[in-house]
Amino acid sequence: MSLVNQVHEYLTATPHSWYLLAVGIILLSYLLEDLAIITAATLAAQGVMSMPIALISIFIGIASGDLALYYLGKLCRHFRGLRYKTLTNRYFRVLRRKFRQNAFLNIFIIRFVPGLRSIGFTLSGFFSIPLATFSLAVIFATSLWTLLVFSTIYYLGMTAWAQSSQYHWMIIPLALVVLFVVNRVVNKSFTRGYS
Repeated sequence: MSLVNQVHEYLTATPHSWYLLAVGIILLSYLLEDLAIITAATLAAQGVMSMPIALISIFIGIASGDLALYYLGKLCRHFRGLRYKTLTNRYFRVLRRKFRQNAFLNIFIIRFVPGLRSIGFTLSGFFSIPLATFSLAVIFATSLWTLLVFSTIYYLGMTAWAQSSQYHWMIIPLALVVLFVVNRVVNKSFTRGYS
């Protein structure tokens, strides 16, 4: 019996294992959001985890991670030297003004551009974007992104091939490769548009 099958049997046989899975998905989302979404969707498609619990776990993990970045930016404002250097820098002032002009739209777009999430959400706190604006943009964009990726992987995992094949575990690495390629293409086209 393979390791994957042993883990699957343990998780389906152990009562209340969904608590561990939910916590694992939340913690994984702090490291790699896309991997957490793909893993949760795959677990839900295989019947190891219920779909609502999987979606709620992902959403809690991603939203709380985004809020942590926002508050990290707020905290950075308390360092006088950092605040002075950034607020007196001409380029940083221009960035702050442009970012604050369309804060909701900027935060919404940042969710979909790889490489900008951490810095963009931290700058939201540093630039004192209102928490309500930040939260609404993050909730809306996170819901859209999570549902798009989750439903795609979930329905792929529910196909007859994935349910009957011994290689159903390949969905996770294949989906990660596809998302990595898509993220690279989006990132390149985004940076080309603003350079």
